[in-house]
Amino acid sequence: MKKEIFLSLLGTTFLCAADLQLSAISVESTTLTDVAQNAQTSADVAQALSDSIPGVDMIRRSGIANDVLIRGQKRDNITVEVDGTRTYGACVNRMDPPVSHVVANQIESIKVIEGPYDVTSFGTLSGGLKITTKKPLKGFHANIDFGYGSWNYKKYGATISGGTQRVRMLVTASKESSDQYRDGNGNTFAQQLDKFILTNPGIAGTAYKPEYKDMQAYEKKSAMAKAFIQTFEEQELRLSVTANRSDNVLYPNSKMDADYDDSNIYSLVYNIDNITNNYKNINFEYYYSNVDHPMSTYYRTVSGAASLNSITNHLQTSMRGAKLKNSFKMNGYRLLVGLDTSKRTWDGSYYKTITQLPLPAGDSKSIRNAVTKNMALFSELSKSYGAFNVTLGARYDDSSVKDELSEKRSYHSLGANIMTSYNFSKENKIFFGFGQAYRLPDARELYFISKTGAVIGTPTLNQTKNQELDLGYETQQDLFDLKAKLFYSKLSDYIYIQKNITTHAFRNIDAYIYGGEITASLYMGDNITLDMGVAYKQGKKDAPLPSQTGRNLADMAPLRANIAFNYEYMNNSIFKVELLASKRWDRIDAENGEQVIAGWGIVNTKIKHTFNRHINITLGVNNLLNKTYVRNNTYADLTLITQGGTSDIMLMNEPGRYYYTNLNFKF
Repeated sequence: MKKEIFLSLLGTTFLCAADLQLSAISVESTTLTDVAQNAQTSADVAQALSDSIPGVDMIRRSGIANDVLIRGQKRDNITVEVDGTRTYGACVNRMDPPVSHVVANQIESIKVIEGPYDVTSFGTLSGGLKITTKKPLKGFHANIDFGYGSWNYKKYGATISGGTQRVRMLVTASKESSDQYRDGNGNTFAQQLDKFILTNPGIAGTAYKPEYKDMQAYEKKSAMAKAFIQTFEEQELRLSVTANRSDNVLYPNSKMDADYDDSNIYSLVYNIDNITNNYKNINFEYYYSNVDHPMSTYYRTVSGAASLNSITNHLQTSMRGAKLKNSFKMNGYRLLVGLDTSKRTWDGSYYKTITQLPLPAGDSKSIRNAVTKNMALFSELSKSYGAFNVTLGARYDDSSVKDELSEKRSYHSLGANIMTSYNFSKENKIFFGFGQAYRLPDARELYFISKTGAVIGTPTLNQTKNQELDLGYETQQDLFDLKAKLFYSKLSDYIYIQKNITTHAFRNIDAYIYGGEITASLYMGDNITLDMGVAYKQGKKDAPLPSQTGRNLADMAPLRANIAFNYEYMNNSIFKVELLASKRWDRIDAENGEQVIAGWGIVNTKIKHTFNRHINITLGVNNLLNKTYVRNNTYADLTLITQGGTSDIMLMNEPGRYYYTNLNFKF
């Protein structure tokens, strides 16, 4: 007992996760496994997720660094953790979302949380991603990848891992690049923009200059190193560092492009197992991450001769945090108790790209060195009563936000949830969850300043509260598996932006979202499987925004479905053909930037052939029929190209027919 108390006090003193495989699904989450092996078309995690889980959608911004929505929720309404660390994007216009700071070939698994059911993470309002990267192994292991695709896509990656029981190490690195993809009409990024300008001549300055119309879409380099050291029996020190470098990333339907996007993630974990019969684990983690992101008009005609008029918005953010988790098991109860603390900084400046001189006085800052602090206590208790399982969770947060010119705003919240399941037979299970969670307004929503000096942020925003109910049914039979889920989410003080408001554009509103997902697998013999999924959601404001009449909530993608035929024609060799489809998107928030988008359906196919346990090759075609289609809408939360007023906002077409191959060597 004395040992337990000492270790807890010691920790307190330190504090003052394409086609992916689905593993077992719980009430609140879905886990994707073997991500690195199966996400082969690019390093983009958002696309891998949206192609695999019906309830996850993608926001297309470029050829890479795209964003995710979980049940229509994005930005700070969902959380992203990589091996327990938190990284925030620096861009106010979401060019570098958190999922872009880890690449698919580094990932082992992704747990997708649906709903307010994670008390261990700060700000999990409506869902989140818990990404687990590769771990170092004993012995010697090596993996080399070569990927090639349409539009001069190239990817090279390698992973080396090895060591003894005492010390294990891993190093992985990759590089990929691509020209601008072409949509189903054969148009590049620059040509899509030129076509939009033809009907909107007032924005001609956003066009790419002639010398840059055929430039590369992006180049991305990433490296990760880990060392796991057994210090004593049942004790381990885990060190990790990740570096990402993206250069010249084009965002054609935005007014700026990213000059570069650099991020670093550092992590130190100390883990002790089996301390006593009841005290099962103590885990302490300290991490630091930072992102450097300048975006500019350098490649656009508005920048003038020699780009002398180019403007840069240079943003930087950092996140420093620590977390202590204590796990106990007593009389069939499983108890987790922890402390969580973090500090985020965020700063942004406007300046002339060439001279690096600030814009006129009063217009030189986009965010004034904002600081967000959080301290929290959380706990989770689980118990099984025969076929009935129950988990209770709670989290108390004490947080604050301020910038250089504003008074500190303090926020306090108590979130809690209950998750239950009942196995009424070996094959059949029902489950139920209810939770309440909160998230703070971020510095952009509170303090953001446009380059003209207008204060777009609203410094009086309240924190958002989500109260959600989830229920469902799951069956696992010899010939098929089926899972159905329904949810209802009540959002109080939901943070929403109103279009064409020149100052204090963000508002707190009340709203609700409801919907459901169905996933199923049909086993047609020993080597043929038919996988299916469908998702639907709808969101409404309780009342229209001032001077508006509509109640539809933005970002509510329509009914979407996928069906995939998988044939394992020999061991570890698979042929797959899949259909992805979406209903017409006509339930929109037109007053705040959205527009009607046609329904679509595309066919993807691939074959993965394993020659032996050392070599395999994948050949595939995405969008086989070369359809022209749009995947995401144009809610005013993003600053996209438009003439303003009631004119349309530029939509971003998805890639047309895309051929790819991937060659993998294992040692």
